[in-house]
Amino acid sequence: MRPFTYSRANDPASATKELAGNPNARFLAGGTNLIDLMKEDVERPSAIVDISGLRLTEIKPIAAGSAKGGLSIGGLGKNTDAANHPLIRQNYPLLTQAILAGASGQIRNMATNGGNLLQRTRCPYFYEVAMPCNKREPGSGCGALEGVNRLHAIFGASEKCVAVYPSDMAIALAALDAVVKVKNAGGQERSIPFADFHRLPGDTPERDTNLAHGELITAIDLPPNKFAGKSYYLKVRDRASYAFALISVAAGLEMDRSDGSGTKIVQARIAMGGVAHKPWRALKAEQFLAGKEATVENFKRAADAEMVDAKPLEHNKFKVELGSRSIVLALQMAMNGGKA
Repeated sequence: MRPFTYSRANDPASATKELAGNPNARFLAGGTNLIDLMKEDVERPSAIVDISGLRLTEIKPIAAGSAKGGLSIGGLGKNTDAANHPLIRQNYPLLTQAILAGASGQIRNMATNGGNLLQRTRCPYFYEVAMPCNKREPGSGCGALEGVNRLHAIFGASEKCVAVYPSDMAIALAALDAVVKVKNAGGQERSIPFADFHRLPGDTPERDTNLAHGELITAIDLPPNKFAGKSYYLKVRDRASYAFALISVAAGLEMDRSDGSGTKIVQARIAMGGVAHKPWRALKAEQFLAGKEATVENFKRAADAEMVDAKPLEHNKFKVELGSRSIVLALQMAMNGGKA
């Protein structure tokens, strides 16, 4: 680990100003990803600004006295607290399931909500400094493109980068249409729709998000939804404990109950992990399901509509069929209220 200066921020304004004044400074919250990257010599900050003491941890209804207007989650709240909060368990069980599917209990106790969104890829070529990686060293090449790419992207990749984004929590937030609240060094606040928060690699794979340097995530807002009782987070991985997803699917179904049957879909929400450089919203599958009956056949046709544009690499062709099957299973589980 290389030398760096350390300071502790007392409030968001001082934190953002200190970071904005140094392009090579980084925020430190839970540290569950940044510290690992520093030890591996992937991240090389000259200054660390500790924001772990800032009071940005509250989980509260957006509409005073009611959860019906949505929920605000503090950016520095812990993953464990978010997963176990009664309002999240009741109104956003999809988020609880996704958080609990990620990492280990010890890491969830340390990791923050905002930090979870900012974690970087687990691509082995990114972590191995002896290998070329455009995300780590722009212009050096992509080792995974012609290397071992079993875990890599099948959607939205470029010749510059085929890495995938690792967060489970973010996949659920994508399906929930969350909004990320940020503040800059001048005190200005802005809201970023979740679909616009992370980036595809394009020609600048070193940029994971659309945050400007020095912007601080203060909260994540969850809008109200009508599919809490019919949602499910499915994670397919090589082992059952502490592994990143080969494929994950966050699914929610809002049903039409006007005729009493409740079998017709008003709208579907589907997001995928393990397939792209950012949480991948399965918009073609969603569009197909709108107004359709919630049948296995329609789930399969929706999955096929989404996966037809997949562009697998040499070693991850299996992800196309696995992705299709995972969408179908996640939708079935969602329709059954999380029961097989």
